[in-house]
Amino acid sequence: MHRIIAKNQLAPDVFQISFEAPRIAAKRRPGQFVIVRKGEGSERIPLTIADVNIEKGSITLVIKAIGLSTKELCALEVGESITDIAGPLGHPTEVITSGRAVLVGGGVGTAVVWPIATALQANGVEVISITGGRTSEWVILEKELGECGRVIICTDDGSLGVKGFVTQALQGVLEEGGIDIVYTAGPMPMMRAIAELTRPFGVKTMVSLNPVMVDGTGMCGGCRVMVDGQVKFACVDGPEFDGHLVDFDEIQDRLGTYKEMEQEAEAHHACKIGLDK
Repeated sequence: MHRIIAKNQLAPDVFQISFEAPRIAAKRRPGQFVIVRKGEGSERIPLTIADVNIEKGSITLVIKAIGLSTKELCALEVGESITDIAGPLGHPTEVITSGRAVLVGGGVGTAVVWPIATALQANGVEVISITGGRTSEWVILEKELGECGRVIICTDDGSLGVKGFVTQALQGVLEEGGIDIVYTAGPMPMMRAIAELTRPFGVKTMVSLNPVMVDGTGMCGGCRVMVDGQVKFACVDGPEFDGHLVDFDEIQDRLGTYKEMEQEAEAHHACKIGLDK
């Protein structure tokens, strides 16, 4: 069992939750993830390890309550426990050791680039982070990113930072020149747009993919992606890949595989709650 030792709401449907997991905390490296399960029979959910505290033996996950299983996780309170946390899984981020790096986070993808920013800063790399949201209340972890370097915040309505999209901010930074690499995580259309934006600049761009994932060991094949014409598995070969080589059309198509099942599960859960009352 893994007890919750801290919980903080970052946005209307986004929560930062710390779990007891000492062995994982001791071994985790930036870019790696875990698969969590609330209890017996629950869905297995892959989540990036946003932060660790080795002294407390804890890992921090940032979870968006978007489906039934994530809503159940986010409803838990400090002191409650979940059954399983498997990890750390996946390849660690290839962190450069000099130069200038730009990190672009969209939504909960900001929690993916946060540990990368920390590792880059520790290496002496100049870090520029770009993050955004629809409005100010949807922007997360801007203070944490600010501890690693310059931060550009974008909101659709201009309520915080600059008005516009993260791609527009990235365009300006790229035009400044001197960027060695871009790391990005967030919605698939955003990562695709960023990869296309950096291509003419010749700037290497690493995207953190989030396809359907079940076991996390490459056995199920659910997270297969096409990279440079070859089949890769995000759980064991990634989750980070060169965005200029990724087949985004194939991934986007497969992301909708279980949408209907998820909707049925939520409807069933809502009906059960109604009957219980």
